[in-house]
Amino acid sequence: MGSASESSAPLPQLRLDDLLDELQARLDAARSTRDRVHSLLEAVLAVGRDLELGQALRHIVEAAVTLVDAEYGALGVIGEDQRLSQFIPVGVTDEQVKRIGPLPSGHGVLGELIRHPVPLRLARISDHPASYGFPVHHPPMNSFLGVPIRIREKVFGNLYLTEKRGGGEFDAEDESVLATLAVAAGVAIDNARLYARAKLRERWLTANAEITGSLLAGASERKVLDLLVTRAAEITGSDLAVVALPLPESDDLEVRIAVGLEEERHLGLLLPLDGSFVGAAARTGGLVVSGDVRTDPRITAGPPRWEGLGPAVAVPIGTAAHGMRGVLMLARAADAPLYGEEESGPLPGFAGQAAVAMELAERRRDSEQVALLQERDRIARDLHDLAIQRLFATGMTLQGATRFIEHPEAADRVLRAIDDLDDTAKTIRATIFGLRAREAGPAAGGLRARVVEIVGRAARTLGFTPGLRMTGLLDVTVPAEIADTAVAVLEEALSNTARHAAASAAEVSLTAGAELVLTVRDNGVGLPEGGRRGGLANLAERAAVLGGTFGARALPDGGTELLWRVPLP
Repeated sequence: MGSASESSAPLPQLRLDDLLDELQARLDAARSTRDRVHSLLEAVLAVGRDLELGQALRHIVEAAVTLVDAEYGALGVIGEDQRLSQFIPVGVTDEQVKRIGPLPSGHGVLGELIRHPVPLRLARISDHPASYGFPVHHPPMNSFLGVPIRIREKVFGNLYLTEKRGGGEFDAEDESVLATLAVAAGVAIDNARLYARAKLRERWLTANAEITGSLLAGASERKVLDLLVTRAAEITGSDLAVVALPLPESDDLEVRIAVGLEEERHLGLLLPLDGSFVGAAARTGGLVVSGDVRTDPRITAGPPRWEGLGPAVAVPIGTAAHGMRGVLMLARAADAPLYGEEESGPLPGFAGQAAVAMELAERRRDSEQVALLQERDRIARDLHDLAIQRLFATGMTLQGATRFIEHPEAADRVLRAIDDLDDTAKTIRATIFGLRAREAGPAAGGLRARVVEIVGRAARTLGFTPGLRMTGLLDVTVPAEIADTAVAVLEEALSNTARHAAASAAEVSLTAGAELVLTVRDNGVGLPEGGRRGGLANLAERAAVLGGTFGARALPDGGTELLWRVPLP
């Protein structure tokens, strides 16, 4: 009996040890769960503090990697085309990223989560039917856990975690923790996007106020448009911004302002209304967007354009009801993100500011033209009523006095003076005739009126009104052929100034005497070394045909002077 009792004594002790071990294990599990819950709460609070979207996305991935003890993690943002528009990796160095090559766009297992946005857990990635391997230089990855991130029931992107540390697999608890983090991430991303929209709206309002201030201060049309284009490019993160204006009596648009990527190459670019991306905005009268402006289906005419660019947006300046005054186009470099609604939505209203600027500039030019015409009428009246009458009176007095002059030489001198007075009166009459010329009047075809019209039209493209000085009997002594050629030369000279000079002031002088002399000066960049001289050669050729000369020189203080002269018969 004693020996049997002694042999059975250790059994209760063994059972107690097992119970204590089990209790310890449960305490460890509870402690681990508590620590994990604390870590999850800290991660939720951490990602919720980020208001800048880029930082929020990276912190979400870093928190996910820590929570499930993964070697690698990434967050993929799904674009409008159901491909990954952004991919933010964690766990790989910048050098590794460069060696791997282009970031994933949404194929294979990553694409599986896009097509079926439910949690996906794999022991081995390669075992999944959608897997087709990794690029060269990609680190080895086996275990996989992915969960979608939703914002208001819409899938924003996915969290991808790979390679559980220690060589194990992701379990159901990892999936639950990651799904909980994904819910918090959706709220954090939504808050960051709302904050970004508010900041973007603030930037648009600030730019609008700046442009309105420039308009009220009386800034020139060119300065307002330059400011508008620059601010639009800055706010939307565009690599190129252009303004194309319609050409008179043509179905083409010409790029007059370009800021950004290879801007010099785009200045002066001609774009047809039918068959171009910019023309599509003008034709439809609304916002047009392209994922790749180089291959946009609306481009059917002309040579290839917009090399190196990708996403683009264009909006008309003005409306069909009040007149389309031009088109504003913004573009990003190839492979850059598409324009979002938050970026492109304010553009029509912003372009309306440009229409107001152009309308005000036109009204200002009209007002200046009216003031100029009124002043010319006053001068013409004064010349007619005062100067000519006095000349006639003086001439008649001298003519009456000749019979009292006995010396023949003195009488001859007085008669020559009377002839000079007659010539002077004729000159003043011709000047009055030119001053009173109107576009709709009988002298509308005169050289003076045509020059005034050309200079006024050039002000729209230059952004300022050039100075104009005319001397001599332009409408009397200049033959029609020479007048037509001079008009063409002036148009081409002012067009070259608008396209290439980047000037803020210009002056035109036209003088008729023994020669017709046309001078055009500006304060621009001057004549470039080795630049294109095709337009200048054309002006020289026109002068040579009429027996005249042409020269172009850089001015000492900057700018260019063009001097075109031909003899008058």
